[in-house]
Amino acid sequence: MSTEKELFTISVYTENNIGLLNRISAIFQRRHINIESLNISPSEIENVSRFTIVANMIEVDVRKIIGQIEKQVEVIKAYYHTLDQVIYQISGLFKIKSELLFEERQIQNIIKESNARIVTVNKEFFVLEKSGKKEEIADLYDALSVYGIMQYTRSGLIAVTKDEMKISSLLESYNN
Repeated sequence: MSTEKELFTISVYTENNIGLLNRISAIFQRRHINIESLNISPSEIENVSRFTIVANMIEVDVRKIIGQIEKQVEVIKAYYHTLDQVIYQISGLFKIKSELLFEERQIQNIIKESNARIVTVNKEFFVLEKSGKKEEIADLYDALSVYGIMQYTRSGLIAVTKDEMKISSLLESYNN
């Protein structure tokens, strides 16, 4: 077990009840561990939500946190993985003045080279969407910031494991 800090992806399968997010974040807060990214979405099983939490810590702490998370009544099961054990994406949205799309040839090159896609265009602005690794989103941000970004946001990390997870059969029995 490593004593080096690394990014862990924690997947929590749960009923999505009011107050659960607060209790889960308090578990991290008590250990002085900052949550780097958080995403809550439906899971592959009806009426079961999946929290995807990314935090930088040592493995002994992630094991303890998993144990505390699983003590929450609504939590069905929690898992942790390193980033190399998951396939993940982050999405970024960039709002930029429309005139730049037509007046700055380099903007079109940046869009093409980064594999970003234009989501909407109107007279005042256009919006780009880019999904990929955090570094890819950061690189696009750096390239576009030279021209001026009106608004920017990026999502938390979403991930699926490379290996099969036994959660699906567990969740199926939970739902019945």
